[in-house]
Amino acid sequence: MARHDLDEDDVRIRPKPRSRPRTKDRPSYSDATVARVVAVDRGRTTCLIEESGLTITAMKSRELGKKSVVVGDIVSIVGDVSGNEGTLARIVIVHPRKNVLTRTVDDVAEFERMIVSNVDQLAIVIAAADPEPRHGFVDRALVVAYDQSIQPLIIVTKCDLADPTEFLAMYADLAVRSIRIDRSADLAPLQELLDGKRTVLLGHSGVGKSTLVNALTGSQSRATGDVNVTTGRGRHTSSSAVALELAHGWIIDTPGVRSFGLAHIERDRVIGAFAEFKEAIEHCPRNCSHDEAECALNNWPTLSSTAQARLENLRRLLSEISTR
Repeated sequence: MARHDLDEDDVRIRPKPRSRPRTKDRPSYSDATVARVVAVDRGRTTCLIEESGLTITAMKSRELGKKSVVVGDIVSIVGDVSGNEGTLARIVIVHPRKNVLTRTVDDVAEFERMIVSNVDQLAIVIAAADPEPRHGFVDRALVVAYDQSIQPLIIVTKCDLADPTEFLAMYADLAVRSIRIDRSADLAPLQELLDGKRTVLLGHSGVGKSTLVNALTGSQSRATGDVNVTTGRGRHTSSSAVALELAHGWIIDTPGVRSFGLAHIERDRVIGAFAEFKEAIEHCPRNCSHDEAECALNNWPTLSSTAQARLENLRRLLSEISTR
């Protein structure tokens, strides 16, 4: 057919799109159910509706984007909240957190990893031996605890293998409670410290966190493992954090950590975790790095031998953060 023979009947008109117009309005979710996250594993989140005691399985909604959901979060969920087997709800809101326990893989990493949120107490779990306790790890955990206004507690396990007195002496000047336990120990004193609180356990693999959780809950819900005799490190037995209810409180077991970086903590906040040096630091020159000749900490008369060791830890932490 020649071009000049075409008429209006031969013209194809593309139909208008039938999709709904875009809008910036978002649902208010005023009728959503409020719950607390008690476990996160492989994209599925277990939420507890505290008023009814129902446990709901949910997934994170797309509109939350890359925002993480961690154990301890207060969330709003919609969808099927019956709690029946096979049902799946949707998390649409993560409410503001009062605190969050975070770490980086090391002191030069930029990625900040959240562990738990909305806790009252951080139990730093170390072993008296096998694996050997490390002051550096305890100091780092204390920095994050003080920075987030979380009450710290040091739990020393395997005290039948070694005496932790000398190790704990370094923290005598701080208002940090500590408790010692072994396989035959009475856990009543520890249970008193956990009553009425949401406590998260933090420690290296192999220090006995899962064994302790099983003893406190009276179950075998958490797998346990041994320490590698060659490397001196524990084997990961917990792959995700989970909150477990006690008689009067909650305890959150977390996977064992190999490193606990402080790249996300500012220098001034690190210094604030070493309260015993507060008076001396007030006499330091302006913008003091606390690792120079003019630093008031060098010749402060009240520093004991234990405080000197703590000072070395502080300066090491500050140096690592400065070079990140």
